[in-house]
Amino acid sequence: MASLDSFSCKRTLNVAGDTYAYYDLKVAEQNGLAGISRLPASLKVLLENLLRFEDNKTVTKADIQAMAEWLTTRKSTHEIAYRPARVVMQDFTGVPAVVDLAAMRDAATKLGADPQRINPQVPVDLVIDHSVMVDNFGHADSFEKNVEREYERNGERYKFLKWGASAFANFRVVPPGTGIIHQVNLENLAQCVWTKDEDGETIAYPDTCVGTDSHTTMINGLAVLGWGVGGIEAEAAMLGQPVSMLIPEVIGFELTGKLPEGATATDLVLVIVQMLRKRGVVGKFVEFYGKGLDHLSLEDEATIANMAPEYGATCGFFPVDKETLTYMTATGRDDKRVALVEAYSRAQGMYRPEYEADPIFTDTLHLDMATVVPAISGPKRPQDRVILTEAKPAFTEAMGKEFNKANEMAKSAPVEGADYRITNGDVVIAAITSCTNTSNPSVMLGAGLLARNAVKRGLTVKPWVKTSLAPGSQVVTDYMLRAGLQDDLDALGFNLVGYGCTTCIGNSGPLPGPISKAINENDLVATSVLSGNRNFEGRISPDIRANYLASPPLVVAYAIAGSMQIDITREPLGQDQDGNDVYLKDIWPSSAEIAETVRTSVTPDMFATRYAHVFQGDKAWQGIDVPTGLNYAWDHTSTYVQNPPYFEGMTMEPDAPGDVVNARIMGLFGDSITTDHISPAGSIKANSPAGRYLQERQVPVLEFNSYGSRRGNHEVMMRGTFANIRIKNKMLDGVEGGYTKKDGKQVDIFDACMDYQAAGIPLVVFGGKEYGTGSSRDWAAKGTRLLGVKAVIAESFERIHRSNLIGMGVLPLQFEDGASWEGLGMTGDESVNILGVAEIEPRALMTVEITFPDGTVKTASVRARIDTENELEYYRDGGILHYVLRNLARS
Repeated sequence: MASLDSFSCKRTLNVAGDTYAYYDLKVAEQNGLAGISRLPASLKVLLENLLRFEDNKTVTKADIQAMAEWLTTRKSTHEIAYRPARVVMQDFTGVPAVVDLAAMRDAATKLGADPQRINPQVPVDLVIDHSVMVDNFGHADSFEKNVEREYERNGERYKFLKWGASAFANFRVVPPGTGIIHQVNLENLAQCVWTKDEDGETIAYPDTCVGTDSHTTMINGLAVLGWGVGGIEAEAAMLGQPVSMLIPEVIGFELTGKLPEGATATDLVLVIVQMLRKRGVVGKFVEFYGKGLDHLSLEDEATIANMAPEYGATCGFFPVDKETLTYMTATGRDDKRVALVEAYSRAQGMYRPEYEADPIFTDTLHLDMATVVPAISGPKRPQDRVILTEAKPAFTEAMGKEFNKANEMAKSAPVEGADYRITNGDVVIAAITSCTNTSNPSVMLGAGLLARNAVKRGLTVKPWVKTSLAPGSQVVTDYMLRAGLQDDLDALGFNLVGYGCTTCIGNSGPLPGPISKAINENDLVATSVLSGNRNFEGRISPDIRANYLASPPLVVAYAIAGSMQIDITREPLGQDQDGNDVYLKDIWPSSAEIAETVRTSVTPDMFATRYAHVFQGDKAWQGIDVPTGLNYAWDHTSTYVQNPPYFEGMTMEPDAPGDVVNARIMGLFGDSITTDHISPAGSIKANSPAGRYLQERQVPVLEFNSYGSRRGNHEVMMRGTFANIRIKNKMLDGVEGGYTKKDGKQVDIFDACMDYQAAGIPLVVFGGKEYGTGSSRDWAAKGTRLLGVKAVIAESFERIHRSNLIGMGVLPLQFEDGASWEGLGMTGDESVNILGVAEIEPRALMTVEITFPDGTVKTASVRARIDTENELEYYRDGGILHYVLRNLARS
């Protein structure tokens, strides 16, 4: 970390007898960065990062000065290179990253280099939390049965990850059954201020991270700047490469007042989501400030930070304050670390109560928390907030507007073998599911207290409701047991089903067969109520069309009511033992009761005990027999993990990129082709190229699992690239799906690409505006590369996907002067030459020659969207993995 230190701001900090080196922002302000004390705290974190990594190549003095200049414009088009302190991954997105590391070790060996050189260059933690499914529910043994099934499904992946934990330095794996990535990060992994021993001194700097899950943002509640990225950016950060980003706008969100009786942190965050979606904060930071923060617990703040992807922001940041320090102590962090966090944040002007004035923001919003009322959100989007008192009429309205069933409110159907019927609006899934709320004891214990009160009054859950409790960590179980509330939740069917991301990502498991049959045969609009953060159509369950986000207590209440057609604020949830009506207000716990239960039930010893052996795992994990050795012993029969071909034929010196000659066109696409269109996701169809591949290897259709679970096998993933059922390749008239035209015939894209590769013919793709929008996904770029695509030529690119293409050695080119493939009259039958590749420079103008079937040749001027020298180095090396591999091998 040899910084040039243009602003002469490296200083030492003495804390509790220890000395730390750090880059002092107050000194930097005195030495030329005027006014930076008024920067938002989140931008101060970025500024410190640039000061620490100034090298006049990836970070220049001008980059640092741009941070101060932001104060004048409050927005910027300046691109900076940011290096997070660490990386967190969940297992779906983490497996391909570890696969790439293992493949790099094999390649290093072939190059004659020491494979031990191939390790993450920053700390990486992978938390296995995305694989457990709610196959079993409502019974005392549901957890054990679900874990057993999880290991049956995922044994190959777990064996590989366990090998990685022993083979790589700087890489740790949190075994399945421990908790969800975000809560484990919040309760244990994050340190708020990170330290590193280097060149004989200990350097202190802000704890920052990127993660391969969009809700990595939850850690901003602990004043740790973090957000979700695609797998390629995560791998780059893991390998010590900077994340390229624009200096963001920062929207200040002022909170005042405090929540009224009966309102929860969930209700608060649903208001915030609605407000920020209306404001428009995509690509921006949001930073919370104001006196209202004095009335929020850190868990409340983490709940708000978690939902940043739902309100569209890069992150929702909370500065360090007294609550940060209290939480760190309460969760068992080392006393010296807590002291360092306080001293460092005060020294840097990042400690909230000590701001001389509010930071300067791009824009501000304000919310008086006293105005928050109970609410849910749905039926399809997190921002579609519905006040609880209006939930019943809102569902009636949705039946007409969303589902075209305005006159079918009373429609019902019998359930085979049961003495009840299913009606439109019935709640068939009620899930307290990991993520947004399960880190927050107030709402979790609130749900337990409501369950206790309901059981006392003789209330039960309706028989058609699939109930589940998936806490975010084992600590939740500990405090539920200490409070004596788990028995009450069990009595209502909210038995423990697993520790991990379940219902919110579609791991809700199948509904009971008769209920599923009744819903589908009668085209009913069944509903779910879940305490998660996403409720997009088709995401929760294929049987359920209306999905509502709610606080954990409301999840329990709706399970008892059993229907969205009941106004739970005015109508009875049920009757007690004596036949008296019982209303929600009769069983809702008071804020004081919840606070007292939290105080007496949540203790530091729980965190210390649970996290003392967090990487050890249960007997099933410990029983996995893994191969030893620096290099992985690939199982060539595995359908989950395979050695990707990125490094085949690689030499220590890269071949200079040359012109693309006589390329064929794989696809002509319109505007707004997203990475969700390009990247494989969801279920694998039996008649798809990926499905045929699996069946040829004797995998039955019922064991296909998902593309997400098979992301470590490039053979499956490349067969699913550009294969979304809704993608439209305009080489074909009106056809949807993963098809192209070859020799005048419609064929699967994968099959055509393999034929072209076998013949040595390069491929190109043409797109319209905003090519690659949507979530940043590694396989959208990896799959493009493996299909043999050399260049993507579009009218404009989404920034991250453009960067990812370069990272995989694919050239992004942008039409100049309003040109387009449609304007050129192309049909896809043309051949393409791309000239000037050997002499390419950042943002160079280049020429594309297009030869039509009749021999006509047209040319188009295009801009190379390799924007920086760093990106050019990646491209010339064949991609970021090749660049890093060669550099590590040389060293």
